[in-house]
Amino acid sequence: MKHTESLKKNFQFRHVYNRGRSIANRHLVLYLVKNGTHDHNRLGISVSKKVGKSVVRSHVTRLIRESYRSMEEEIKLGYDMVVIARGFCADATYHEVCRSLRHLFKKQQLLLSASERKDRQDKLEAGRNEVSENA
Repeated sequence: MKHTESLKKNFQFRHVYNRGRSIANRHLVLYLVKNGTHDHNRLGISVSKKVGKSVVRSHVTRLIRESYRSMEEEIKLGYDMVVIARGFCADATYHEVCRSLRHLFKKQQLLLSASERKDRQDKLEAGRNEVSENA
């Protein structure tokens, strides 16, 4: 994931739960709070034992992470987010999880427009060219 770090510590998750706003749909719950930076996002994924046994929980975690990775270029930067899987997520396909995650991002107005995505891509390419010239 290019613009994303992981939330790993309990206090990081608690901060997002306590300070952030939440939105939910049938498969997922999204907690969201600004992280004070404008150059990266931090993502945490939580799948409880209510969803299923360890194999199912791992599968759901991979589905969520891959769904996020596939739409990462379209998401605004500067947020800490925690995605929580609900019980219905255990039987969901990749496309259903991807659609649910996109729905949550759209409701929170986190998806970039086409022109904003192009601007971000141009900045990245300019930064890469600058690094390669200095090397």
